Amino acid sequence: MEDLTRQQDVWLLNVSWTNSSRRNHTDSGNKSTSPLKRNEDVAKVEVTVLVLVLLLALVGNLCVLLAIHTSKHRTSRMYYFMKHLSIADLVVAVFQVLPQLIWDITFRFYGPDVLCRFVKYLQVVGMFASTYMLVLMSIDRCLAICQPLRSLHSRRDRFHVVTSWTLSLVFSTPQVYIFSLRDVGDGVYDCWGDFVQPWGAKAYITWMSLTIYIIPVAILSLCYGLISFKIWQNFRLKTIRGGPQNCTPKNPRARKDAVLSRVSSVRLISKAKIRTVKMTFVIVIAYIVCWTPFFFVQMWSAWDPAAPREHTAFIIAMLLASLNSCCNPWIYMFYAGHLFRDMLRCLRCCSGRYLRATSGGCERQCSHQATTTTTTFVMKNASSQRSLTQTSSMGVPAQIS
Repeated sequence: MEDLTRQQDVWLLNVSWTNSSRRNHTDSGNKSTSPLKRNEDVAKVEVTVLVLVLLLALVGNLCVLLAIHTSKHRTSRMYYFMKHLSIADLVVAVFQVLPQLIWDITFRFYGPDVLCRFVKYLQVVGMFASTYMLVLMSIDRCLAICQPLRSLHSRRDRFHVVTSWTLSLVFSTPQVYIFSLRDVGDGVYDCWGDFVQPWGAKAYITWMSLTIYIIPVAILSLCYGLISFKIWQNFRLKTIRGGPQNCTPKNPRARKDAVLSRVSSVRLISKAKIRTVKMTFVIVIAYIVCWTPFFFVQMWSAWDPAAPREHTAFIIAMLLASLNSCCNPWIYMFYAGHLFRDMLRCLRCCSGRYLRATSGGCERQCSHQATTTTTTFVMKNASSQRSLTQTSSMGVPAQIS
C-alpha cells in the first residue's frame, strides 16, 4: 500500500544523485527527518489497522470464492467477474497488505535484493488488477443495459480478463527497476527506491495516479452516466406509451405490481439486471471513497515539498486505500445474499456427523437445494416475462434476453 509513499520519501530523504542527502534531509519546515528513525505511535496504528484489514479481506474474499464455487450459476458472466475481482482483492491482501504489515512490525526489510524487488512488484500488481476488474464489471453492466440483445461470448469475457491481468503485470514492471536493497545510512539496509532524475518521483506517481485512479474513474463515470441515461430514457418512453392506454387496476397491490413492472421491464431491464447494476455502482462508490484520499495525498506529496507527510491525516488517508479490498465481500453479501445462504447450508450439511457417515449425502442435499432455488428463480422469471408481454402489448413488443 505504501509503495508510492516510500518512493516519495526516498526522493526527499536519500536520493542517490546527491550523496550528501543519504544521512539526513531538512525540509522547508525546518524539521529534520532521518530514514533511521520512525514515529512508533504511528507505526502501532498502522499495524493495528493493517491486521484488521488483512483478516477481513482474507475471510471475506475467501467466502465469496467459496460461495461462487458452490453456486449452481457459477458460470454466469456476473459471477465470473466477481470471482476475478475477489482474486484480485486476495492478491492485494496477501502480496500488498501482508508484506507491508510485516515491514511495519520489523521497521526494516530483512531479505535479499531479489525479494525486495519481487515484493514491491506484487504490491502494485494487486492495485492494477483490482481496479481493472472493477472497470470490466462496470463496462459489462453498461452493455447489458444499453445493448440487451447483443450476443454473449464467454471466450470474449475470458480474453478481457486475461488482458486485464496481463496489463496489471506489465504496468507493474517499473517497480522492479525502481526499488532495490540500499544503504539508508550507518550501514543500515532497507528496500528503497531510486530515481535517476529529480523529476522521476513526480512523473512516476503522476503516471500511477492516471493509470490506477484518474482514467479508470473517468471510464466508470461514463459507464454509469450511460446506464442512468438509458434507464431514465426507457422509463420515460414506457410511461408515455403505456400510461394513457392501459387501464389502472383498482386493486392497490395490482397497481403497485404494474408500476414495478413498468419501471424494471423497459427494454428488458429486468430486476436482476437492476440489482447487479446497483451492486457494481456501490462497489464503484466504495472504490472512489477509499482511493481518492490516497491518491490525493500522493499527488500532494509529490508536487509540494512542504506537504505534511508525517501528519495523522496523511497516514489515515493512505490506510483507507486498503479498506477497499475488504469492503467488496460485504457488498456482495448485501446484494447477493443467497450465495452465502446456500454456502452456509452446504457447510452445515457437510459438517453433520450423520451426513458424513452417509456416502454422497452432502452432495445430493446441496444439489437438491440448488435445483430448488433455480426452479423458483425460473418460475419467477417466467411470470415476470408474461407480465412484460402483457404490459407491452399495447406498445412495443417485449423482448426477452
